[in-house]
Amino acid sequence: QVQLVESGGGLVRAGGSLRLSCAASGRIFSINAMGWYRQAPGKQRELVAAITSGGSTNYAEPVKGRFTISRANAKNTVNLQMNSLKPEDTAVYYCNAQVVLTPGHLYDYWGQGTQVTVSS
Repeated sequence: QVQLVESGGGLVRAGGSLRLSCAASGRIFSINAMGWYRQAPGKQRELVAAITSGGSTNYAEPVKGRFTISRANAKNTVNLQMNSLKPEDTAVYYCNAQVVLTPGHLYDYWGQGTQVTVSS
């Protein structure tokens, strides 16, 4: 069993910052990519940022230059530093991890979600 536990969401004014953290635990052999997704009311879940085990990153266009994703492989954690937040960043943010339980067996896991609300 693998669990992803997120923390760091909350309410912030436009222009402010928040830092999201996610820790994976359980019977983990290794983790490939980790990432953050978000889902706003009435919208589909979308990728915000992702990072490979080698440190390569990918960002959604709306967050480029404002958000930074990082991870600590030894601790199975991933963070999302969000600066210059805008009201349109308001959403539930989900952590995702592509976990290798045993060699050759890759599974997708999700956190429970953390609410980020940006007021204007």
